[in-house]
Amino acid sequence: MISQKSYLIKAIYEWCEDNNLTPYLATMVDSKTDVPMQYVEDNRIILNISSNSCKDLFIDHEWVTFKATFSGSIKDIAIPIDNVLAIFAKENGQGMQFEVEVRQSIDNEAQKNSGLKLVK
Repeated sequence: MISQKSYLIKAIYEWCEDNNLTPYLATMVDSKTDVPMQYVEDNRIILNISSNSCKDLFIDHEWVTFKATFSGSIKDIAIPIDNVLAIFAKENGQGMQFEVEVRQSIDNEAQKNSGLKLVK
């Protein structure tokens, strides 16, 4: 079954934009995340994803991708949807928080290597 997470992120983003609010995305940073590392604190980053601040925003079931300017240079941003911690409006903090999801491929690999069975 497809996760609801990407749909909820898109909905909060549209709600922010429709109400002239600034949507911010909080995400966990790991080896699969492509963000400017100089802005990462405690393996997390908060990004302004408003239509005024980023270009080519694309949210699907696996990734949030867009282009944004940092210190005068354009950077391609790629965030695994599983890493998104929250999307919220800067002005009032309203939005939604998420738990970081464990990727199924990691679960499967750990199960193969450990001899243990994953029970959910």
